[in-house]
Amino acid sequence: MANTPQARKRIRRNERRAEINGNRLSRIRTFVKKVESAIAGGDKAVAAEALQAAQPELARGVARGVVHKNTAARKLSRLSKRVAAL
Repeated sequence: MANTPQARKRIRRNERRAEINGNRLSRIRTFVKKVESAIAGGDKAVAAEALQAAQPELARGVARGVVHKNTAARKLSRLSKRVAAL
């Protein structure tokens, strides 16, 4: 258990940050799933539009430190490749 006031504060802060970061990650996953469902539907225009919406979300995740830079680049690359193949 935390003994010092600062340690107690860090516990409170860490819980709040974990909640915020979890929400950010969930939002990113939602945008990626929209792209994947559009690809599965076979509509290139809708898939391209969904990809355009997902791109800044992934970039924001990288900027906030929720997603690693290379992970975001890999996901974008793979999604772009699949949209282009439609």
